[in-house]
Amino acid sequence: MPSLAFHSGATPWLTLIGLGEDGFEALSRQAQRAIAEACFIMGGTRHLALIEGKSHAEQQSWPLPYAQAMQVLERYEGRKVVVLASGDPFFFGAGTQLVARFGREAMNVLPGRSCLTAACARLGWSAQDMSVVSLCGRPLSHLVPHLQPNARLMLLSADETTPARVAAFLNERGCGQSRLHLLEALDGPRESLRTLRACEAMPEPVARLNMVAVEIVAEAAARFVPLSSGLPDDFFEHDGQITKQEIRAVTLSALAPHPGEVLWDLGAGSGSISIEWMLRHPANRAFAVERDAARAARIQRNAETLGVPELHVEQQALPCTLPAFPPPDAVFVGGGVGVPGVLETGWAALKPGGRMVANAVTLEGEQRLFQAFQAWGGALSRIGVERLGPIGNVFGFRPAMTVTQYQAVKT
Repeated sequence: MPSLAFHSGATPWLTLIGLGEDGFEALSRQAQRAIAEACFIMGGTRHLALIEGKSHAEQQSWPLPYAQAMQVLERYEGRKVVVLASGDPFFFGAGTQLVARFGREAMNVLPGRSCLTAACARLGWSAQDMSVVSLCGRPLSHLVPHLQPNARLMLLSADETTPARVAAFLNERGCGQSRLHLLEALDGPRESLRTLRACEAMPEPVARLNMVAVEIVAEAAARFVPLSSGLPDDFFEHDGQITKQEIRAVTLSALAPHPGEVLWDLGAGSGSISIEWMLRHPANRAFAVERDAARAARIQRNAETLGVPELHVEQQALPCTLPAFPPPDAVFVGGGVGVPGVLETGWAALKPGGRMVANAVTLEGEQRLFQAFQAWGGALSRIGVERLGPIGNVFGFRPAMTVTQYQAVKT
């Protein structure tokens, strides 16, 4: 396999090798030579066992916490160092962290076959037709946005307990008939592939090194998070302080999220705007500020339930000095829009080109939005929604409170 060394004129001192369960003999001659000539080798305990007797180098397994590994490697900088990783080091592996710390020019990368490639080969699945989710150090709630009718998921397990936890998670959500393919120790002498339904008992024992491929089968009671903006209101736990479904869809459209962007949600209520912002793309981040402690806790529960547990919730009364949040690409102001200083806080923090959207239903709030319009430009609009309801023994449409919405782009 050709080297991916960075051709900058610098001499790489750190060789990153992707090592599979098929061990040392399956490596390229270049990788074998790097191991034999190394003065220091770091890798997982399992990886070091696979090269036993193949090197006289000093060896160390990954320390905990993980950051200590970088400090150890720094002591050997400029010498012949090998780091062993699983398969492809840039597929949920150590490669990204090593490049960030030492720079690409310091490294010679010899990747192996990723576990995803091996799993697809065993199952006959196309990698482009599935979602890949790592559950290593991540909660199961990350699966929620990926649970869709007939979806195929490839899950990277944390350990031998992950398959049973995934099966229970699917059962709780009305997906007990989903097919689980338990792939263990791929490419090694103990490789195994077992298939069962999520509702069936998990076979024992399960290898610590495993993956779970899932084919989602929905029962009648299954409830999935749709891909559209404007989730039904009853998807959220709330006390009435929520941007209603129709208004929320319009608001998300105005906020115009792009991958990797940051939202500040000021006066977050139930957190519905922040949560839907994060659901638009897995790289999106949101920081919700809510003064009421019960609501702040409710926002965090909603985020867990809907699969975006990384939502940052700050309990503070606005306006206030906010923590060192990343500068926002977009700011939404819902609750407290009429409080002096709240709009100014958001506008001052916005990057050039950033978007502000603010909603108001009171006269005082409308006055603040008009002042913002006069100061910063933008646009004002009114959004009205009517819903059908009973009037005695007949039906009629009742108008909800009209929402005045302010939109502006910071130049």
